[in-house]
Amino acid sequence: MKYSEISHFSHPIHKLRFEYSEVPFKCDGCKEAGIGSHYKCNICDFDLHVHCAIPSSSITHPFYTKCNFQFMSRPPGEVARYCNACERDVTGFVYHCKSCGFDLHPCCAKLPTVLDDGEVKLYLYRKVSASCHRCGRKGRSWSYRSSCKKYNLHVACVKDMLVENWYDYLGRGKSGGSIGSNRKLQTRIPSLKNTFQTHHHKSKGKVQKCCEMAGLAVQFCISAVLGDPTTLIAGVIGSLISMS
Repeated sequence: MKYSEISHFSHPIHKLRFEYSEVPFKCDGCKEAGIGSHYKCNICDFDLHVHCAIPSSSITHPFYTKCNFQFMSRPPGEVARYCNACERDVTGFVYHCKSCGFDLHPCCAKLPTVLDDGEVKLYLYRKVSASCHRCGRKGRSWSYRSSCKKYNLHVACVKDMLVENWYDYLGRGKSGGSIGSNRKLQTRIPSLKNTFQTHHHKSKGKVQKCCEMAGLAVQFCISAVLGDPTTLIAGVIGSLISMS
């Protein structure tokens, strides 16, 4: 459920308003990247994913049927923790299972099990035996796999691509750069065609078609990983991919 305005324990001095932006942001809750629908305090430049702004007190997940994940504002204990979905560090809001010790970023915990735009259908798997089109390796993290089983993308690799290309934005925090310069960062999503060609040894025509399909799959993976799996966001990212 989404509200136009909310109060949040992590930012008690001002209310947060629901906004939609095509400019990447860093969530002040989970500390991960985001885009699209979110809650924001324009006075303080404070942003939260929808999943971080309106969390569930506890959740279950089909990949961990014996676990009960509790929402926490910070990771428990003093030892560094990582998300079992994307294998990235947990430094902020997290869903934690006390009995198993598993952790999930809020957006990873809410990743859709199926992404479907009517043409491409992707299914979320805990593990797949095929290699990832980004890194060429098996295992590693949760993956999205196409219904034809030809395209696999680790959730971790999708995040890595974003971090690699938004490093300057995330590294300098919220203080640097104008809206214009932040918009420019969007066009720096990797050249996916070159990435995918390295893992296919086919004729030129078939490689091009394969890369187009893989690029389309990435659009929806990026949308989901950033916390807003909508076709509108996918379309925005798709246009940027075609520009790269």
